[in-house]
Amino acid sequence: MKVYFTFDSRPDLQKQLTEQFPEVEFAFRKGIVDGDLETAEVIVTYGEDLTEEHIFKAHNLKWIFVASAGVEKMPKNAIAERNILVSNVRGIHKKPMTESILAHILAIKRVLPTIYTNQRNKVWDKRGGHPTELNGSTALIIGPGAIGGEIGRLLQAFEVYTIGCNRSGNPADYMNETYRIDDLVEHLPKADIVISVLPSTDETEHLIGYEHFQVMRDNALFMNFGRGNLVETNVLIRALVEKQIGHAVLDVFEEEPLPLDSRLWDMDNVTISPHCSSHSSRYLERSLEIFIPSLKKYLGGDMDIENKMDILRGY
Repeated sequence: MKVYFTFDSRPDLQKQLTEQFPEVEFAFRKGIVDGDLETAEVIVTYGEDLTEEHIFKAHNLKWIFVASAGVEKMPKNAIAERNILVSNVRGIHKKPMTESILAHILAIKRVLPTIYTNQRNKVWDKRGGHPTELNGSTALIIGPGAIGGEIGRLLQAFEVYTIGCNRSGNPADYMNETYRIDDLVEHLPKADIVISVLPSTDETEHLIGYEHFQVMRDNALFMNFGRGNLVETNVLIRALVEKQIGHAVLDVFEEEPLPLDSRLWDMDNVTISPHCSSHSSRYLERSLEIFIPSLKKYLGGDMDIENKMDILRGY
């Protein structure tokens, strides 16, 4: 059986796989190679390089392991038609993403950008920037799953009151309260910090509209770390120009890379992060912690592997 990685990985991780699974033929490439594509039974990908044509060429393909949480760029219909098993690494992003989100919150609350600017300009200003405290704030987390729960856990250590909004309204880990996303407008006015970690699905596209920003506090911090199509760019810009909210921290955008002529680059109430909040030197290690047990199950004929997905639903 052949397992084809469409991206290169660290030699030590390759060695770990080949030694642990001597019965498996592994191919580690940088990109799509037709010969490997046509013979692989399992493909490991970041989810952005496979096309419908590739799926048709992959005659032996039975399982796609996506080393990412999002599958919105994959040829979903072609995969579903072939009934190809798909799983991902949902959950591994929670540590680095939570650290990134917390870092941004603390940086803004404790005016670190101002401190860094003053240092470069050799300015000694003890009163500059008007720092505030995270302690005692209220955070509303849209999508309190694995990542959202970890965000809630650490925020509660700062004595932040956490409100979760999910599809069901059922209680979620590390949320003081949980409500349905359909009732989001009712609960947004309670929040000092609004954090979205939602995936991209048909239901979440443009879920946040202008009316949502209108009911947020005018000093609220809005953070989008899920997918950029949660809100239309022009709607977000309008809300920021009109000061409907205090600041936005954006790790994801409708168009990536963010175009050079985007107004977002020049706005003083926006922090731009280039879709890097989940990056970590340990990313592939954590991916293999999910892939290896799943591969053991697969080789034994057990299809009940971790993070199995409905490719058409996107999760």
